[in-house]
Amino acid sequence: MSAPQAQPPAPAGRVTVAPGRLWAGGVATACVAALVAGVGVLFFSYVFDVDLVGTALLLPITDSLALNYAATAFLLGLAATGLAHLLSLTTPRPRVFFAWIVGLVTVAAMVVPFAFEGDLIGKVGTAVINLVIGISIASLLRSVLARTVVDAARSWQKR
Repeated sequence: MSAPQAQPPAPAGRVTVAPGRLWAGGVATACVAALVAGVGVLFFSYVFDVDLVGTALLLPITDSLALNYAATAFLLGLAATGLAHLLSLTTPRPRVFFAWIVGLVTVAAMVVPFAFEGDLIGKVGTAVINLVIGISIASLLRSVLARTVVDAARSWQKR
């Protein structure tokens, strides 16, 4: 087993991205988000016997709310990876912009269930699942990006 290769320092003013590692981490993040969604639906539905709110934002792939939620969360994880990659290459403070965008999308996802028909407890349960999905995507991708994007001036690494 070989030791992990350290990334070479980026030339001044240039961002270096390890795209293979970034997208592998993004796929892993998307898998975690899908599992969070599926487990969240099963938890609220079967442990607390709550009828969750199925919003129009979920991909209608099957008749299963858990699978539709998981597929939607997976695609959102991949979309967040693409956003982070783009921000890393184009913006002066990618961590700040990424945090704001993912944070606001998460808040919006928490508000959306309250616009649909259903019990209050079902709306709250759906909002909680959306919150945990957003937190998982944000935290995991920030960690992935700290290891895959290098630039002294616009770094994902903490100083």
